[in-house]
Parts: sequence; structure tokens; C-alpha cells
Amino acid sequence: MHLSATVRLRLGSLDLDVDFEAKAGEVVAILGPNAAGKTTLLRCLAGLQPIDDGRIALGDTVFDEPASGTFVAAEHRPVSVVFQDYLLFSHLNALDNVAFGLRARRMPRQAARDRAGVWLERLGLTDHAQHRPSTLSGGQQQRVALARALATDPQLLLLDEPLAALDAGTRISVRRDLREHLGRFDGVRVLITHDPLDAYSLADRVIILEAGRVTQTGTLADIAAHPRSRYIAQLVGTNLLSGTIKGTTFTSAHGAILVVDAEDDGTAYAAIAPSAIALYRTRPDGSPRNVWQTTITDIDRLFDRVRVSLGDPLPLTAELTTVGLASLDRHPGDEIWVSIKATEITTYPS
Repeated sequence: MHLSATVRLRLGSLDLDVDFEAKAGEVVAILGPNAAGKTTLLRCLAGLQPIDDGRIALGDTVFDEPASGTFVAAEHRPVSVVFQDYLLFSHLNALDNVAFGLRARRMPRQAARDRAGVWLERLGLTDHAQHRPSTLSGGQQQRVALARALATDPQLLLLDEPLAALDAGTRISVRRDLREHLGRFDGVRVLITHDPLDAYSLADRVIILEAGRVTQTGTLADIAAHPRSRYIAQLVGTNLLSGTIKGTTFTSAHGAILVVDAEDDGTAYAAIAPSAIALYRTRPDGSPRNVWQTTITDIDRLFDRVRVSLGDPLPLTAELTTVGLASLDRHPGDEIWVSIKATEITTYPS
């Protein structure tokens, strides 16, 4: 069993053009910024939004294919969704919330409640079966929503920002529990998120979606090592430059030149870790190959670390300790000298 999705859709200002597959037994995360089209894609997979063109199929069953006039309504798809805000019914207790999807599929009331009880037990919620959502913690509400989704034996499980409604302290433990529960589900699992920690912790494979297009796919470790867009570089906390390379000379799109360690020829990206950028009050001694003077445009403090934004000719971000910044005695608008070792610059074809 596998999901095959080619989705073409124009909805307001969104132009969605996505092609991907997901196999049973793996968790695929759709990761991207706000307004990238993530939730719209999930709605298409669930049958809540018809596509304009393309094809959505689970195994041999086609759900949506405008060219052939095929469209299977959401209630007839073997698909379950865990929504961001869980959408639990406030007037129903946990047991009846879980049983709701089964009753909607015309299962007898007692049989539905019996199966709901089994799922509450599996997720450690037996003691809360008679409690209404307002008396449950955020993590407990999420588990009720997950139990409701799994109780109908779906072949495709969709999770829309499943941890976004939780506070930071709760999110860590619930993320761990969610990983365990997802591991017990044998169907296809697709996770929608904007949080790289969720993708790293829960997903086997990540698909980066930006402005309705897939810009990169792979494990998060692979993507972090070779980011292919500015958003991805910011996401994984590195600097990314686009340009050309000839021999060991990299020329950025704005004409700045860096000496790199690896030889190549053609269009390329250059990735530079913020911690690899050295800052000095005066020109550094010796003969470093990548050294220039620039202006500090911003300083962002986070606990014992400081991120320093640099101006032209290369708009990079350096990272150093608060002690290191204090020794420099520099502020936004001040001039600073920059040095980067050629061996600290990673280049790869664009």
C-alpha cells in the first residue's frame, strides 16, 4: 500500500503544484512556512478539497482524478485526520468522541463504544473515558483525537500540526508519545508541520514545501547538510549563498568572491555555518584568504549565544558567545572585520 499524489490546484493566491509518494510504514512530513500550501494539500488528500488536475490514489484505488471524472467523497475514503485543534465535541465525553467516527460509519452504538474503549486503553486514557474535553490536558485531548482517527482502521492517517496547540513544556513529552503511537500504525502516515523538531523526531522522510512547490526532499539530516533555498537554510540555522564556482573560486550572485576548499565548475550553492564565521575589531593577522570589512546590521541575543547579522558584500549571520561579543565591543552600525576559512565553506551543485 502506498499513497501517490499529483496535486494541481489554484485557490485564491495559492498555486499548488505538488507530486509525491508515501509508503506504508513510513512517516512523511510536509514541512514548510505559513501559507506554503501544507494544509490545503492535506485537505486535498482527505477529500475536503477537490483538485483541479492531477491524481490522488492509495494503492489501486483512485480518490481524485479530474481527467476521468473520479472523485471519492471524504466520508468514503479510508482516511483519518487529526486536526491541529483536534475538533473534539465539547458535549461528548472522551469515549463518545472516539466512537463518533465509527457511529458515522453506521456501526451499532454499543459496538462503537466497545471499540472506542479498546483504543482509549491502548493510548492510556481508560481513566478519562467519561471526561469531557474541557477537563482534559492538551496532551490528553490529542490522544483522544488520535484514538478517534485510528479507531476507524484507516489506511491513510493525516496529521495537521498535531503539536501546535500544546505549550512548549507539554510538547516534548507528547511528541515522544506520538512517535510511539505512530510506530504501531501500519498504514501510510503524512504529517503536516512548520516545526523542524517535529519533522526530525517523527518523520522518516521530509518534503519541503514553499509557495506551493516542493523545493527539497530527503531526511532532515540530508536537507540540513545541503539546503537548497534560503528558507531551508534559515530553518536549519546556516547561511546559504547561490552563485557560480570555477576551480576553488566561488562568486556569489551579487559578485562577492570566496576562496573554497573543493574544486568544481558551474552553478553552485555555498553553505557556511554561523559558528564558522570569525569576527575581529581590526584586520586579522596573517594572510587569510577570505577576509573583508563590513557593517553589523543587527544583533540578536539568545541565552548565552549571540547571532550577528552582517551587511554587504555578503549578508551573512555569524554566531558567537555573549562573552565574545562583549570583547569585540561592537553594536549595530559599527564596522567589523570578517574571516572565514576555505575549509569551512561547503559547496555543491545548484
